[in-house]
Amino acid sequence: MYVYDDFDRQIIQQRVAQFRGQTQRYLAGELTDQEFLPLRLQNGLYIQRLAPMLRVNVPYGMLNSTQLRKLAHIARFYDKGYCHVSTRQNIQFNWPELAEVPNILAELAEVEMHATQSSGNCIRNITSDQFAGIAEDELVDPRPYCEIIRQWSSFHPEFAFLPRKFKIAVTGAEDSDRAATQVHDIGLQLRRSETGEIGFKVLVGGGLGRTPVIGSAIREFLPQAHLLSYLEAILRIYNQLGRRDNKYKARIKILVRAMGAEAFAEKVEAEWQQLKGGHSTLTDEEIERARHFFTLPDYEHLDGARTEAELQAQAAGSKAFSRWLQRNTRGHRQPGYAAVVLSLKPTGVAPGDVTEVQLDNIAELADTYSFGEVRTTHEQNIVLADVKKSALFALWQQAKAAGFATPNIGTLTDMICCPGGDFCSLANAKSIPVAEAIQRRFDDMDYLYDLGDIDLNISGCMNACGHHHVGHIGILGVDKKGEEFYQVQLGGNAGANTTLGRVLGPSFGREEMPAVIQKLLDVYVENRSDDEPFVDTYQRIGLEPFKERVYAKSH
Repeated sequence: MYVYDDFDRQIIQQRVAQFRGQTQRYLAGELTDQEFLPLRLQNGLYIQRLAPMLRVNVPYGMLNSTQLRKLAHIARFYDKGYCHVSTRQNIQFNWPELAEVPNILAELAEVEMHATQSSGNCIRNITSDQFAGIAEDELVDPRPYCEIIRQWSSFHPEFAFLPRKFKIAVTGAEDSDRAATQVHDIGLQLRRSETGEIGFKVLVGGGLGRTPVIGSAIREFLPQAHLLSYLEAILRIYNQLGRRDNKYKARIKILVRAMGAEAFAEKVEAEWQQLKGGHSTLTDEEIERARHFFTLPDYEHLDGARTEAELQAQAAGSKAFSRWLQRNTRGHRQPGYAAVVLSLKPTGVAPGDVTEVQLDNIAELADTYSFGEVRTTHEQNIVLADVKKSALFALWQQAKAAGFATPNIGTLTDMICCPGGDFCSLANAKSIPVAEAIQRRFDDMDYLYDLGDIDLNISGCMNACGHHHVGHIGILGVDKKGEEFYQVQLGGNAGANTTLGRVLGPSFGREEMPAVIQKLLDVYVENRSDDEPFVDTYQRIGLEPFKERVYAKSH
């Protein structure tokens, strides 16, 4: 993973000192709320319903064990003993004292972390596939390009005050899209040409929120050397033409829809011709420099067939371990190794929350089993990317004791859920109680396994931080005359074939939600063909059978 140089350290330390002075001036009454607003946002600080919230960047989801221990320390001494993994792979602290935020930022800087550009109308954290570099279906490792984009976009003076926030995701997988690139402002999909040249398919104008849109491809193949100049052209057109009079219509997706993808692409192409071949052209040396940060760990040369046979023998002797192995581990490019997903979704815990004790435990597991590194995921879990198969049983036992070995990855209870009305000042309704009620209703693992893979996503408002639009089952909190209700959508998908869900019908009260989900699942089970996944059954039979069952009594 990337390591700071002296220049990086100097910049971050200067930023921390600058924000310390700004915070002191604000608390002394020398800055108004309006004057302090852009300053705190540039440093990742929000004012939520009950307390400030600090969002810490985790570029492309990568953390080392030293950073995990620092996060644990911050949770323990500056917060309420836990933090939250967001859907953009970042870490959020929900209870810091405003006066102590500069101290937190200073401590983060000690371990090469920061909160700069994690909020505000700028280019946010660059996200990627949590299995980047190890996935069996990967064409090219996307992380070096994520790092190149991160360095280019950090403190970029031209793009510090865009019309609205801006999100970029990069994937290197061939047939899957674990980075959800199609619902980002810019989605970059790595490709190889017929001659073996590395480049990108470029999608623009995707996003969720009040106006969910699937991104449009404006270039099928962009050679890697032109990555930054082409991104700069896109951002310049957006900066010039994006709306600033209405924040709900300020995202690039609105501009692309208004102009049309073809006309927008023509504008970008014309702008790019002025930048192409200039100072931002990536040389082979620069790309290689970035790749150098993501060299392979010191893998042992293992007999893949032998280690797999030994692992299956262990699984045959333990049903619980076998379940965890099936659900919480993934294949690996290196023979004899596997990736492990630590579930942050036990029943009764807000999805994505992790305690300071667990952070220390994860750091210990990373040091012991995975070369001291972990990844945060879009689905709000943690990945140990490089675990020897021979160590999986021991790791499972330790993870189980620490509370993050729930064997539910990919199932209904491995849900994405925003903090909702319990914390967020924008939310119309609470998300966490709905998530917990569904977890408690569907706690039979045999039933969950029989249902198979189901993405359940919950958002507390139309900002869609829980990505409800692309859940197989999506739940949206809505306000009806001061009362909290929940709208259901079906058929969304955030994978390679991204689709947006359709609204089922009128919304429901909170107490109704587990029963509503049960009816939806009953329709699926009655209509599925063999091992057909939920979303495939929905696409085959359509919305109406689900709608008829759910509303049968009330209509």
